[in-house]
Amino acid sequence: MTDARAGSVGVYVHWPYCARICPYCDFNVVRDRGRVDEQSALADAIVADLEAQRALTGDRRLLSIFFGGGTPSLMDPAQVARVIQTARRLWSPAADLEISLEANPTDAETGRFAALADAGVQRLSLGVQALDDASLKALGRNHDADSARRAILAAAKAFPRLSIDLIYARPGQTDAAWRAELGEAIAMGPEHVSPYQLTIERGTAFDRAVGRGTLVVPDEDLAATLFETTQAVLEAAGFDAYEVSNHARGEAARSRHNLVYWRGVDYVGVGPGAHGRLALAEGRAATTAHHAIKDYIAAVREHGVGFDREILTPEEAAEERLVLGLRIDDGVGFDEMAPLGLSPDLAKVRDLVEAGLLVDSRDRLGATRAGRLVLDRLTGALAT
Repeated sequence: MTDARAGSVGVYVHWPYCARICPYCDFNVVRDRGRVDEQSALADAIVADLEAQRALTGDRRLLSIFFGGGTPSLMDPAQVARVIQTARRLWSPAADLEISLEANPTDAETGRFAALADAGVQRLSLGVQALDDASLKALGRNHDADSARRAILAAAKAFPRLSIDLIYARPGQTDAAWRAELGEAIAMGPEHVSPYQLTIERGTAFDRAVGRGTLVVPDEDLAATLFETTQAVLEAAGFDAYEVSNHARGEAARSRHNLVYWRGVDYVGVGPGAHGRLALAEGRAATTAHHAIKDYIAAVREHGVGFDREILTPEEAAEERLVLGLRIDDGVGFDEMAPLGLSPDLAKVRDLVEAGLLVDSRDRLGATRAGRLVLDRLTGALAT
């Protein structure tokens, strides 16, 4: 790891509560059913866990704080402010520190935008997912298209930076409908769009529905067409595809926190089930917080920390860099791929370059647009 990366850190805060569990979601989430006392105890545990992880990292330049989940816009804004203030006290904030929070476009959450901005949130990641009511109902969302439109406009006023998430390759979706939906979303002015292809995760309600035959998703050919449409429409509107599923209008609009992951910068993970990566004296450490909320709170109370850690082997660390680094246009340096034996002259690397899946470079491994379309297969071929 370069000195610049070793001297920096991001913070991920996992808030696991949701008003509704979406049928495609496999994240560590629970229903928010008025668990006021538990949520207060969890906020206390997150703050204490941050203190414990500062003891591991020492002082670093704090690049980003990201509240994810779950639905962190359901979090008490005063607790959001408390976590932000704690992180800023523990590490040295970068001059351009980015503080992001995920939200849904329900009217209840939209009403909290001003308070969240006052708490210190600068960048909102809004889970729009679709702009038509039938699709939103099929996705199990608890907002309608008009709520999404109102929330986009309200967020643009409340926060300096706005990103919207959309899901494509939905059941019954056509290329023409997706093109029109993207156009409408772009016209509302977000500087960052994250279009994610619907994936069927094992154990979710959608997975069971596919197994029963009651849910049919687009085939690979249509999914590939929708991917290409996504790239073309956003590119024509001035968005750079700096990552497989992330498009920004200029470098300043890129998600600083996600770049922490993709560039291999250290990050602290706090909250139930959160992951982290830290460069320690004994090697690159993977931290994993206790999954269950009560277990996480108990662990922090009893032991001072809410996570377990293991040291990755050089091969494991390099493979992780490969998988994440190929997602962005930066790619990953061949010097970091030495544990995997990858070099610009290796036969399988040359074969993938000639096949148009890798960029032809002596310094870095980078996926072409065609390579991004088959990224799982590409990384699998390189890692074996």
